[in-house]
Amino acid sequence: MASSEESRSAAEIVAAAWSDVLSYGRDIIDPAVPRVAYQHPSLRELWPMVSHGVLYLSRCTRYPWSRDTPTAFRQGGGGYQVRRGPDQALLGVVDTLEEAYALIAASLPDGCGPAIDGTPDDLRLCAGLDREA
Repeated sequence: MASSEESRSAAEIVAAAWSDVLSYGRDIIDPAVPRVAYQHPSLRELWPMVSHGVLYLSRCTRYPWSRDTPTAFRQGGGGYQVRRGPDQALLGVVDTLEEAYALIAASLPDGCGPAIDGTPDDLRLCAGLDREA
């Protein structure tokens, strides 16, 4: 018999993860961060996770997760740096959280669609690719 996790669709897994992240308090992340990201339909389809107060988005729901979506990092002096993983290329420095997540949404990798229930290896299989996700 399949576990409840295995029987849920990727969209349901992503929706549940967003529900959790959106409920986090300031001790985990500034609540405005996931709320602003969630306003973008293309980002809402990705699997959210939080580490060290930063919201990361993945194209897959299972570890080691994809590392190819941009991330916003708050700067000490104000504003945000938006960097692309895994090379950490700087995509831009913006003043507001809204601008940061608009830039992230506009900078998603080609073919970035809803997260799949799997790992980066499964992303390559789904796309018929042999390159790193």
